[in-house]
Amino acid sequence: MTLNQTLFLVGYIVLYLGSIAALLGWRRQQRRTRLPFGENLKLLRAPGETQFRIVRRMDEDGVMWLALAAAAPATVGGLLSVGVAHLPAAMQTVGAAIALVTVIACFILAVRWFAEKTRESRDRYLGYFGERLVAEHLEPLKVQGWRIYHDVPATAHGHRFNLDHVAVGPAGIFLVETKTRRKGAARPGFDDHKVYFDGHVLVWPWGEDNHGLDQAERNAAWLTATLAAEIGEQLPVRPVLTLPGWWVENKPSRSSRLCRVANSKALVGLLADGPEVLAASQIERIAARLDFHCRDVEY
Repeated sequence: MTLNQTLFLVGYIVLYLGSIAALLGWRRQQRRTRLPFGENLKLLRAPGETQFRIVRRMDEDGVMWLALAAAAPATVGGLLSVGVAHLPAAMQTVGAAIALVTVIACFILAVRWFAEKTRESRDRYLGYFGERLVAEHLEPLKVQGWRIYHDVPATAHGHRFNLDHVAVGPAGIFLVETKTRRKGAARPGFDDHKVYFDGHVLVWPWGEDNHGLDQAERNAAWLTATLAAEIGEQLPVRPVLTLPGWWVENKPSRSSRLCRVANSKALVGLLADGPEVLAASQIERIAARLDFHCRDVEY
């Protein structure tokens, strides 16, 4: 390949990718024109709002990722071929071999990069779907006077995060953290669909961890402090970790931590089964603050 051919190929690839980026940007901009409703309208966050936004952005960028993964090895190969052509004749064979190895390595890295992006997109969608499922299981609480909020935005020490679900009702305030995990091979003596909570850690078919437990407790503590500052009442927020699709068995074998664990189908019974600790006026004050934080979805 000559230098002119290589430059033409590189120029074409740059023009092609630039055109895709410009088209995607133009389409995003068009969505903000001629709206049929007020431009200041803001909706409450839906279940999995954060995950949904990330998945949608990944879907839109998928074509660009594929183009980059395909173009990178070709571009590297074209540039190296020009370099090899300018080597002394005695070194061209070695140069060609090095160039071939480099192109193959670049090809493998590009394929793995694209596969990792695709895997992340699937995992994000799984998390989004799990939060939607939990939201449906929480829905019956509304007829019992509960207020349910999803994907509540939060900030602590400069770090932004979100609370998957917050349920406020007569029995108190609950922070529900959702962790949607795929099922896999099980160790001998373990069922591949069951997870045990021994009061301190989760015992999965493949091993033990604290996945989600610490996070739920931290988020509950943050919400407790935030509500105390905003409404002037110190009301405890109880953390719950829910694992949609898993059979959860509580087998406390040591001192239990603050967080409780349940399958999403058991949430209504777990949250509502308790004495009345909040008056209707308190529920409304708390709901007003959560509504303020969650009503930020713009077109």
